[in-house]
Amino acid sequence: MGDLARRTEYDAVVVGAGPNGLAAALTLAQAGASVLVVEHGDRPGGGARSGELTRPGFVHDVCSAVHPLGVASPYLRSLPLEDHGLAWLHPEVPLAHPLDGGRAAVLLRDVEATGDALGDPGWRRLMGPLVASWEEVLASILGPMLRVPRHPVTLARFGARAVWPTTTLANRLLGGELAPALFAGIAAHSVAALDRPLTAAAGLVLGAAGHAAGWPVAAGGSQRIADAMVSYLSSLGGRVETGTTVTSLDELPAATATLFDTSPRQLLAIAGDRLPPRYQRRLRRFRHGPGVFKLDYALSGPVPWTAPACRRAGTVHLGGTLAEVAAAEKDVARGRHPERPFVLVAQQSIVDPARAPAGHHTLWAYCHVPAGSTLDMVPAIEAQIERFAPGFGELVLARQATGPADLEAYNPNLVGGDISGGATDGLQLLFRPTVSVSPYRTPAADLFLCSSSTPPGGGVHGMCGYWAGQEALRLLARRS
Repeated sequence: MGDLARRTEYDAVVVGAGPNGLAAALTLAQAGASVLVVEHGDRPGGGARSGELTRPGFVHDVCSAVHPLGVASPYLRSLPLEDHGLAWLHPEVPLAHPLDGGRAAVLLRDVEATGDALGDPGWRRLMGPLVASWEEVLASILGPMLRVPRHPVTLARFGARAVWPTTTLANRLLGGELAPALFAGIAAHSVAALDRPLTAAAGLVLGAAGHAAGWPVAAGGSQRIADAMVSYLSSLGGRVETGTTVTSLDELPAATATLFDTSPRQLLAIAGDRLPPRYQRRLRRFRHGPGVFKLDYALSGPVPWTAPACRRAGTVHLGGTLAEVAAAEKDVARGRHPERPFVLVAQQSIVDPARAPAGHHTLWAYCHVPAGSTLDMVPAIEAQIERFAPGFGELVLARQATGPADLEAYNPNLVGGDISGGATDGLQLLFRPTVSVSPYRTPAADLFLCSSSTPPGGGVHGMCGYWAGQEALRLLARRS
């Protein structure tokens, strides 16, 4: 266990070096605390790692690839990450959603231009107010729900639409085929059946983020986000030790506070004997959501999309109409594998040539599957790509398939292939891992949870870690 065996005293030890664990460590280190981060993997990053997964020279994002909440995050924006090597790259078109016949719905940075392209004034009426009050929206939703809202009117207006099922909102407020399909694809990031209440929230937040902040990629790979955070942490005196699997609190150095960038399941495995039985039972009731099946491609050229807008888009959603996307996501929610899955595609190399050798490209794609699925989804995913980009298969030089079990083996936080830190349907979207004024605290005063299993949930934004770090700082202040 290297230096850990010395049992050095720290103000705080963080278990897990994902973006939230690093954000928690930075929050503490910025306040002058001594911090050690312990990471199971051979590199920090968690959901923000990159590597040459197919062929030398082709850089692929292992998990998260496109970062609307990363560039929008109030906490990440407050950090000097650009001084530590992070650069955001914005594609000309943030998002495209093709339909049959060579058409495509597009999300552009400008709300008015997007409404014009969709031919639907409903898009401007839906997204315009959110974008106009974007900073207030972020301050209201990127944190615990059981608190006095800083902007109650803004939160109420957002909530009045966010509680709707995606299908209801899209059918009532958006017209034609393009706008409803675009909204459905964005809302499907919730990884939930789109006829369920609250699923519109993801569509509203990520759609407004695209207009207000963009859907960028990190230059050189998502790993650069974690690397920049580690570099800044080091400049503050913090330490990161990788390749260290923690199975018990006894294996950690003595610390005033210990924070877990882990799932509730791992928290129980490591520190369950420090937690009262009632809280243990509540954590065991925490639900994980569906998994994902992911493909990474090395390509000999750009994807031959039929719709021209897709060739300029950093993200492409493949699923067809609102009804088709909703049917696919309902199948997954019911434990079935859709014949035509909704496929999320990122083509980072169109804006970041460093991802592939000259003239070549990478492609990142995944679909939702039932938790723990063992079905090979390669044929279904590639059929959807070929549907909108005939001839795609002729460009494939190499591919790597990663199923739910592979994802969990790579990162134990991804239970059953769940990339969202837990199911995001129903009240668990708002209250996670339990209903609590401070969901980051545990009944053990020195133990905290800082992962995406706490509010505001999944995504590379660091806000879960920031809020948990604030709670840990209160403990340090009381004991100083």
